[in-house]
Amino acid sequence: MQNKYPQKPGIDFILKQAFFYWNKTLIFQLMFSIMYFGIFLTVFFIFAGKYGIWEQNQELIAAMKQGTEAYMEKLVEISANENTQKMSLAIMLTTTFLYPLNLGFFQIFRKIDLNEKLELGDLLVGYNGLNFFRYIGYYVFWFFIFRFTVPTVFLAVIWVCVTLFVAPLMFFMDKRIFEAISLNFKALKVYFIEIFVCVLVAFFFKYLGFVLFLIGGLFTFPFWNAMIYSLYKSIFSEKN
Repeated sequence: MQNKYPQKPGIDFILKQAFFYWNKTLIFQLMFSIMYFGIFLTVFFIFAGKYGIWEQNQELIAAMKQGTEAYMEKLVEISANENTQKMSLAIMLTTTFLYPLNLGFFQIFRKIDLNEKLELGDLLVGYNGLNFFRYIGYYVFWFFIFRFTVPTVFLAVIWVCVTLFVAPLMFFMDKRIFEAISLNFKALKVYFIEIFVCVLVAFFFKYLGFVLFLIGGLFTFPFWNAMIYSLYKSIFSEKN
């Protein structure tokens, strides 16, 4: 693997390329969102009822009416509740199981490059064989570090950027997690502005559909993968 030196890809080119892949796969974007939210919301409602999350939410609302101090005390109390922790675990396990769905888009985008026929089954390529355990193992590792960096916001953004290409490097080049992070870090040092700007665009566009068009979010939610692939393709070379 080598980076494409000395020429650096233009941000406008990377963005146009990402939107091209996204626009060419709208039906797959929709199917991804239907599967993702269908499974996620089903699990959420089942366990929310089982662990009394709705009742806890009502308690929070009542505490909020009493003032900020009462609200914070109730929030701490609920956070330490065993049922709340079980609910958090259920959500984490669900998102972990759903993560390999993202890998399907890398297969789909590569097929577009090769002018090959796209199939709905391509979305499920991340669940094939032992690779499934590699990807969920990576996601668990990524999630635990991300969880600790979220309160700082800044560190969370850095962690996202440092691991942005780990999944495609694992998928296309069969790299191990820490080797992929090392390559990702090297790319980040050289292409920081390009990566940072594209990450911001991807983040806002990802949720823009929900804010402006509600159901349109089903099409924009998976856009993140198109941006990652566009960046990966522009920065890395798979030639040894």
